[in-house]
Amino acid sequence: MLSRVANSLYWMSRYIERAENIARIVDVNLQLLLDLRNLDEERLAKHWLPIVQTTGDEEQFFALHKKATAQNVTEFLVFQTDNPNSIISSICSARENARMVRDQITVELWEELNRLYWFVRTPTARQVWQESPSEFFQQIKASSLLIIGLTYATLIHNEGWWFAQAGKFIERADKTSRILDLRYETLPEKGVPQTVSQTDALEWSAILRSCSAWDAYKTIHGAEVNPRLVAEFLLLNEDFPRSVRFCVGELNTALRHISGVAAGKFCNDAEKLAGRLVAELQFMTIDEIFEAGFHGYLDVLQGKLNDIGGALFNAYIFQNFNNLEDEIMVQQEEQQQQAGVPRPSSPVTRH
Repeated sequence: MLSRVANSLYWMSRYIERAENIARIVDVNLQLLLDLRNLDEERLAKHWLPIVQTTGDEEQFFALHKKATAQNVTEFLVFQTDNPNSIISSICSARENARMVRDQITVELWEELNRLYWFVRTPTARQVWQESPSEFFQQIKASSLLIIGLTYATLIHNEGWWFAQAGKFIERADKTSRILDLRYETLPEKGVPQTVSQTDALEWSAILRSCSAWDAYKTIHGAEVNPRLVAEFLLLNEDFPRSVRFCVGELNTALRHISGVAAGKFCNDAEKLAGRLVAELQFMTIDEIFEAGFHGYLDVLQGKLNDIGGALFNAYIFQNFNNLEDEIMVQQEEQQQQAGVPRPSSPVTRH
């Protein structure tokens, strides 16, 4: 498999997961406002600004908008093409990556992704948004989940599929950690909060709903909502598909399927870093995380996920040509693949 193909499948999957997670965050935040009434302008800004901060786009946001109002933040995160991480930008990027490897994906997957792309690009999306934001987000989430299901059910589970899995789970782990970081200001700098107000309970319930975790959480903890239990569930639960521990475990599995290296060993930095993070999450306790500082721990965790993504790029995507002939040969292979000319199979290009 050419590194270009692996890269496109990886980012196609990441961008679809990103669009879905942004839809989850904004939708639940809008729903939460229905429970939090009588908020003045300052408190509303404090309600919306953390969303921009947690996605890492604060600088970009204030370059385009003066205040963190509901209208500005939702426009920035949903429809603004100047924001590369908005829902519409993510879907467009996913579709472009899929187009580049059209011969590697199925008709069903391409048609659904193409349908979602044209939906968000037409005035119909704006109309649905204005009439019912919740309905708009439901369409985004439903289509994203259908694409994820089609990827699983219709693609051959070869190297390309495992690159798509790696992209999906590294993005999901990152976004779950960022959703958890939304209300860090309500927590003490270090240690577990001793009291939980009604407002705190509502906000942490919203975090669970953002991850579609409310029903799963209740099967273990009942209706009691407190930051310690919510954080433990979304960070360290080994069975919930959107917990950080579950996602990192699946990411580690995907990397080892790509290389063929057994668990407990590694042949590149991506596998080494992923395996190390798996072990950390297996043996870490939630009390240790709170004692170290919850916000600080999540920042470090996001940095580790970024490091794994960078190491994966260096191991499989980045091409370090030894001579001009190697570069010309790879370019010719890519041109033949784009033209549909059969070519001999080749391994993923590695650095």
